[in-house]
Amino acid sequence: MKKLLIIFFITVAIISSCKKDITPVVVKTVTTDSLTADEQARDYLYTAMNQYYLWYKLMPVVVKTDYKDPYTLLDAMRYKTLDRWSFVQTYDEYTAQSQGSFVGHGISMGLDQTNQVRIAQIYNNSPLYVMGVRRGWIVKKLNGTDLAPVFISKDAATYNQLIGASTAGVTNTFLFHTPEGKDSTIVSTKAAFTLNTVILADTLHLKTGITGHLVFDEFIPPSNAELQTAFAYFSLNNINNLIVDLRYNGGGDLSVLQNMASYVAGAAKFNTTFLTLTYNDMNLQHNVSYPFVQVNYPMTISKLIVITTRGTASASEDFINGLKPGLEVTTIGDTTNGKPVGMNGFLYKTAYVFFPITFNVVNSAGQGDFFKGFAPAKFVLDDITHDWNNRNEACLKEAIYYLENGTVSTKSLYLNKPSRTVVFPENPSKNNNAYIIK
Repeated sequence: MKKLLIIFFITVAIISSCKKDITPVVVKTVTTDSLTADEQARDYLYTAMNQYYLWYKLMPVVVKTDYKDPYTLLDAMRYKTLDRWSFVQTYDEYTAQSQGSFVGHGISMGLDQTNQVRIAQIYNNSPLYVMGVRRGWIVKKLNGTDLAPVFISKDAATYNQLIGASTAGVTNTFLFHTPEGKDSTIVSTKAAFTLNTVILADTLHLKTGITGHLVFDEFIPPSNAELQTAFAYFSLNNINNLIVDLRYNGGGDLSVLQNMASYVAGAAKFNTTFLTLTYNDMNLQHNVSYPFVQVNYPMTISKLIVITTRGTASASEDFINGLKPGLEVTTIGDTTNGKPVGMNGFLYKTAYVFFPITFNVVNSAGQGDFFKGFAPAKFVLDDITHDWNNRNEACLKEAIYYLENGTVSTKSLYLNKPSRTVVFPENPSKNNNAYIIK
């Protein structure tokens, strides 16, 4: 990720997730020794919001000195009618997240439709994965406590207390019920590891030919190498259609999105417009269009199926929207989050990175403003009872049906929306669908 020069504390330097250079802007607020470090950061954010925030004309009028830190100030200044995403990160949180660093057991747990808690997601390098735990396993107890009531009541505070801090060395005892029907007690110690963003890349041999199947977790710089490996595999297998599972993908870096979309769009689209970013009327000089770029393994596919949930946000939605003008794109699952806007990161010393909404995003046909999200061709349950590659997993099964039959499996598309799965990520910041996202 390209970073601008940080010029002491009297300037605003912007980390642009779309890799667009923006000249640092002088902050006219005078910093005095009487202000705490958080108050200085607050003032810095206040200036950035008034110049770069997309909805700066609609912000509530605030007195910045009424707020003690940037967290409370940003919450007060957000245009809450539309903005569900602007946020503050510490510099260390931002650095760890952008590098794919993770500390924990490497899991998210969810409540299925029979009120059993299951592993919804697990990373390949995590301690529990090494011990054989997979998506779909039932988690009966955590440290002796029955988890089902915690999830049924959506009691995040109790869950966080049980799972403990995201600190290496913290130990938890899990009572699992395995797919073989046996109870298994596993003691796991949280560890630091690099998460994999390509959760799965495999092929499906269908009546319509060989289909690629990609489960992708988030758009961060280390993803580029993983994506190249995945699409090299798809190229070797001559896939003719592609299923991309973005159900838990809250977004990420635009440059990674640009690469991934370019694989899917194919060589014929190289250097044509993919997405266009538009800033507020004080910053129109920063408006820019991003093309599909040249990649080593461009695909030639007929249909793209994207599996979605309410957790599918931002860069994931722009993947869908940006490819629609030139490719048949069908979504299966649930309506997406509805985030047709993006942000730049404002770096304050090595203390904070501020991520206010700064621009609108449209595709090459000028289509955007999907604040209500993308509704699927068919609503399908997020089936956490099966692993990703199990053909009985509800969303994957429906995607396969669509490819083989040219339509969804029932005509009553919107009559029976599924109950949304209650999922608690081990690391809550992982599911913030707004960080450096387009």
